[in-house]
Amino acid sequence: MVTQGISYRHGVLVLLPPSETKLDGGDGPPLQLDALRHPELAAARKELVDHVVALAGDVVASRAALGLSPRQDGEIARNAALWTAPTAPALLRYTGVLYDALDVRSLKGAAAARAQARLAVGSALFGLLHADDPVPAYRLSAGSVLPGRGTLAAFWKPALEPVLAAIAAGELVVDLRSGSYAAIARIPGAVTATVLAEHADGRRTIVSHFNKSHKGALARVLAGTRAEPADAAAVATLARRAGMRVERSAPLSLEIIVPA
Repeated sequence: MVTQGISYRHGVLVLLPPSETKLDGGDGPPLQLDALRHPELAAARKELVDHVVALAGDVVASRAALGLSPRQDGEIARNAALWTAPTAPALLRYTGVLYDALDVRSLKGAAAARAQARLAVGSALFGLLHADDPVPAYRLSAGSVLPGRGTLAAFWKPALEPVLAAIAAGELVVDLRSGSYAAIARIPGAVTATVLAEHADGRRTIVSHFNKSHKGALARVLAGTRAEPADAAAVATLARRAGMRVERSAPLSLEIIVPA
């Protein structure tokens, strides 16, 4: 169906990157893997959580694997408590620039319900988390190198790519993950977005740190809208209606243009 220039389909999933910074605490019970969506990932999740908890017993090795300084040993303590710490919904666990721009707490009523259904997070530790999946605070990044293991991409691909492919077969996936997280598992047919700064002379350069803010703004548009965009063109239309400057550089690729 096409209405006012926007085509619709069965649903949309907006896949966000995680953040290094996470809120402490929570009011949920300790981690229960069977409480998370996608039980087919449970074995991989348990293996990785057990490994990270065991690694936390060696502070020096943990610093090396996770890229931490001695001032960040609190992150290692978080990992040591993965099985016993309180949990919080994934979408409320992550913080930082992208999540500030998304500002999911300010969504109310039907928009909040749509955000719960549409937003997900690519996680180095859990693979894929939906908005309300209860998880503890942790520290593990896509680039972490755990002793005795290969890369996290090599670990996750066999289990995670079939899950993401199945989702993409029925829903439009808008993949806003950073490159390192996208490399953990690819998604066939996903729409991607790049943020470009336009200079006075017309040159365009890739925005690094602040691209998170603009991707968060796009995620907010998609999370709250009543529309169900079916393709990249429909995503671009919704973003433009929200005041964003968006161009299509390829059938599945969007460019968010911002002033330099």
